Amino acid sequence: MEPERVRINTDRIKVQQLLKWVGAAQTGGQAKEMIARGEVSVNGEREYQRGRQLLPGDLVQLADGRSFILVGRGEEWS
Repeated sequence: MEPERVRINTDRIKVQQLLKWVGAAQTGGQAKEMIARGEVSVNGEREYQRGRQLLPGDLVQLADGRSFILVGRGEEWS
């Protein structure tokens, strides 16, 4: 399954914010729990820091099988 492309309009976004942005978490608290349980990986490694800064090109994978690749505001969708 191809990762869903997510365009961010800033230079970076925190992993907790991304989880809310894509609808994987309804609240910051829910996002925090997902991260603490090890349900989020960034670029192939489990992420336990909710404040981790994500950049365009980063791949975020969730335990439920969904994945997202960040695209910067000036990048093509290709």
